[in-house]
Amino acid sequence: MMRHGRPPLSTDALFSSANFTLSLLPIRLAHRIESLRNLPFIVVSNPNISKIYNTYLHSLSTLLPYKSKTISNLEDEIRFTEVLADLVETHAHTIPTLARGFLECRKYINPTEVTRFLDEHLRARIGTRLIAEQHIALHISSQPHQDLNSRHSADTDSSYIGVIDTALQPASIVNSCGNFVSEICELKYGVRPTWIIDGEPRTTFAYVPVHLEYIITELLKNAFRATVESGNSHEPVVITIAAEPGTSASRNNSRHPSELSTDASIRPFEDSASGVTIRIRDRGGGISPEVLPNIWSYSFTTFSDEDDLPPGSGSVDVLNTISGAGEGSSIAGLGYGLPLGRAYAEYFGGGIAVQSLYGWGSDVYLRLKGLGRLKK
Repeated sequence: MMRHGRPPLSTDALFSSANFTLSLLPIRLAHRIESLRNLPFIVVSNPNISKIYNTYLHSLSTLLPYKSKTISNLEDEIRFTEVLADLVETHAHTIPTLARGFLECRKYINPTEVTRFLDEHLRARIGTRLIAEQHIALHISSQPHQDLNSRHSADTDSSYIGVIDTALQPASIVNSCGNFVSEICELKYGVRPTWIIDGEPRTTFAYVPVHLEYIITELLKNAFRATVESGNSHEPVVITIAAEPGTSASRNNSRHPSELSTDASIRPFEDSASGVTIRIRDRGGGISPEVLPNIWSYSFTTFSDEDDLPPGSGSVDVLNTISGAGEGSSIAGLGYGLPLGRAYAEYFGGGIAVQSLYGWGSDVYLRLKGLGRLKK
């Protein structure tokens, strides 16, 4: 992802990024098509899921003409980037459409199979979008096809390499997401929760800000909601940020020689990357033993029967939520919650763990593995 170096890239490096992207995307799209085909026929026949299937087919067909050639001139690179931008936009709303389809087909497929499919599909989607968006961002920040003088206007002091912020400060993301979620809480409950950041708030590391924003938003949503509904809104949510020690040099050298690039000019990062662990502690009463085993399921939510439901939808779950039930009227209607948040965290080797002290509160541990350390 970052092997092509800091932008603005040279023309050759930009071509290398485009060809790297092209080598991955058609294969990933083909795997998603095959996965959809393996669903029961009656499920794939659903209009919403069929729409997703046809969207993937269309995206693959737009990339295949480039698969037989190497991108080696600016005209092809610009055209290819435009195709990528269209692909990203086309797939922007696949999650709610897919969820609506599974909601309509729930009598034909069991929840375990839905969870397995969504887990695999959404993790693959994270990677596919990231690969496409990374090249688009590198293209925009490099612009070698413009006048050479325009390259000097590029922000050489920027901490970004594509969509990756090499000096991301988790504390700033927490505050931003906290302001957003607390406003929703105030709208829903008339109470604005507070939070405290302790530990090492000045910690920085390399990560994708959009991913961290989604994870933190979901975790704070759960913590704030539980705190308010338990009557403890006067108790602040405590967020502790801890930087993990750096990886030892001996572990770096344990990698197979074939995995190491011989061209140091395209390796702006060292291989060792310390991670960050964020603990979110609330006084929201904890999670009941009956609920705890289900929190990682896409077919489960803590909605109450009083929440808005679409006519004839039956029991309430996360699929109802993302399909629009109660959207705008319930803080629980923001997205897939913990399962998708965990998928984002695990994509780069991190994870989410939940410790509940029922009757008191919950501790959520978010571990994020840094994508690399800048070379001095």
